[in-house]
Amino acid sequence: MTGNIAHGAAYLNRGLRLLGHRSLLPFVIVPLLINTLIFGSLLWVGYGYVAALMAWMDAALPEWLDFLQWILWPLILLSACLVAGYLFTSVALIIASPFNGLLAEKAEELITGKPVAGLESFGAALMMVPRGIMRELYKLLYYLPMALLVLLLSVVPGVNAAAPVLWFLLGAWMMSIQFVDYPMDNHQYSFAEVKAAVRSRRLSSMGFGGVVALCASIPVVNFIVVPAAVVGATLLWCEELAE
Repeated sequence: MTGNIAHGAAYLNRGLRLLGHRSLLPFVIVPLLINTLIFGSLLWVGYGYVAALMAWMDAALPEWLDFLQWILWPLILLSACLVAGYLFTSVALIIASPFNGLLAEKAEELITGKPVAGLESFGAALMMVPRGIMRELYKLLYYLPMALLVLLLSVVPGVNAAAPVLWFLLGAWMMSIQFVDYPMDNHQYSFAEVKAAVRSRRLSSMGFGGVVALCASIPVVNFIVVPAAVVGATLLWCEELAE
């Protein structure tokens, strides 16, 4: 496998540092507002479901199995955070995808100093909303069968102890594809070519996607993850994948 995990993981932090650049800041505001609204709303709803699940488990376990709560609760919480982070990010990306493409375009121009023939303006981004949603739904269809398999394994006794690791690995892979797609879509690459590019530098891509997946599962932090990941993925594209 080619690439470097540590180098890949650093792209998110580098993307975060670039967000404050005056040429990018206007293109960060709209996705950030969308993410804040969606994450805040869904976080409130998700907390209620997790609390209900824990209350049900507490009532269902007989007293002599009470010790299992100390094992199951951390696993449930960790899995719920990872799944919720991926779900919330997916919803936000479907809605804000054209604006993320515009952010990736401006980030690439800043990084390379060369113009990118893309959306150019917020008005053009609004016109591309239907196409952006279809592209996001296509990625979701690619992701769902793998997510359902991991979900099935998560309820198999014995195997379910590895559920957080499986969710993390799946999330790392999907987050790398998800965000690298923005700069590559600006250059009219197909989704199949995006997957091939990510595989070509698998370690760097998994390092980047893994950090994004972890940060997406942390409340409040996940508000800023999406724009930072868009810029970080653009750096990954420019420095490792474009060649």
